[in-house]
Amino acid sequence: MDAIVEKRLEKEKLWTKDFIILSLSNLFLFFGFQMLLPTLPIYVKELGGRDTTVGLVIGIFTISALLIRPFSGAFLDTFGRKLFLLIGLLICLIAIGTYVLATTVFLLLLIRIIHGFGWGVSTTTFGTVASDIIPASRRGEGMGYYGMSTTFAMAVAPVTGIWIINHSGFSLLFLLAFISTVISLILSQVLKIKTQRIDTTTSNNTNFASRLFEKTALFPSLLGALMTFTYGGIVGFITLFGSEVGIENVGWFFSINALFVLLVRPISGKLFDKNGHQWVLIPSAFFGIISLLILSYSTTLLGLIISATFFGITFGSIQPALQAWLIHRAAPNRRGAANATFFSAFDLGIGGGSIILGAIAAVSSYAMMYRLSSILFVIFFIIYVTYLLKTRTQKFYQ
Repeated sequence: MDAIVEKRLEKEKLWTKDFIILSLSNLFLFFGFQMLLPTLPIYVKELGGRDTTVGLVIGIFTISALLIRPFSGAFLDTFGRKLFLLIGLLICLIAIGTYVLATTVFLLLLIRIIHGFGWGVSTTTFGTVASDIIPASRRGEGMGYYGMSTTFAMAVAPVTGIWIINHSGFSLLFLLAFISTVISLILSQVLKIKTQRIDTTTSNNTNFASRLFEKTALFPSLLGALMTFTYGGIVGFITLFGSEVGIENVGWFFSINALFVLLVRPISGKLFDKNGHQWVLIPSAFFGIISLLILSYSTTLLGLIISATFFGITFGSIQPALQAWLIHRAAPNRRGAANATFFSAFDLGIGGGSIILGAIAAVSSYAMMYRLSSILFVIFFIIYVTYLLKTRTQKFYQ
């Protein structure tokens, strides 16, 4: 039986032309986005904003993406992929092009809402197209490799963004983010995206509201939200945390984090395909707890790097495992809704984390905020193990 599985894996090709182009297009989209993540909090401060305002600027983006994702998923499953990818990228392009005009926090918030809409549409579409292209027998591995395009952007873009504002200012930062998104748009139009066959009988018998979310994706998405809630505290406040405890060059957190995401994705993806999600998710939850506790006590660059190492292993293992798991659970004509549900949970986690953890930091400290956020991985572990005990199954993807 194992020989048959191995032979099947060899026959199903992963690295096709479209898979490579898709990954590159995703890379440039995320590069422009990731340059803004650690720098926008500084921009908000320059505009006169407070900690709660920083959380709102990060949070309102993800909330607007959250609102549009369910509709994106439903339309993707009904009308196709390429049109919505073009629409989403164009909206992102317009938003990034107007950041330089935001001279008040209010204007910045409006632009962030628009950017969030574009981000929700484009990233949902990218993830859905990836799930269409990747062979089913190599889905864990394929999602891991596809996610490396995002990870490479996470490694390079934040440090690049911080360097740019320190040496040239925000105008050049916004220009380079704009150019990166233009490249993503051009590459996306080269893709050959197959039109999906839709079961119209099922679609007609299902009301539109129920098509916005895919219920088989809800449990993996809940776990994803718990993880990204903690990530919202990192992307929103780690630059300010560095100032609080006297750590310079906190951009290294993103680089080290991304390096270990890159290293662990292929390993965790193959582990998922061979042994199932429990072999990936359980140890990753413990790594997440360790990461945030170390970060909360860090006062040196070394502590920051160790924390980033553990968080990179956590994020690099959990995210593709959850996405591959929910795609296995969803019908082919519901992959758009499944991905929308998944990314909506991610948005909810990051947005909620930015706002709620920002409020906690305002009345305590960033260190205490990270300490308390480690509890979320404890909850992650308890919920997941309870699920495993309840199902009591040996099937990998149930």
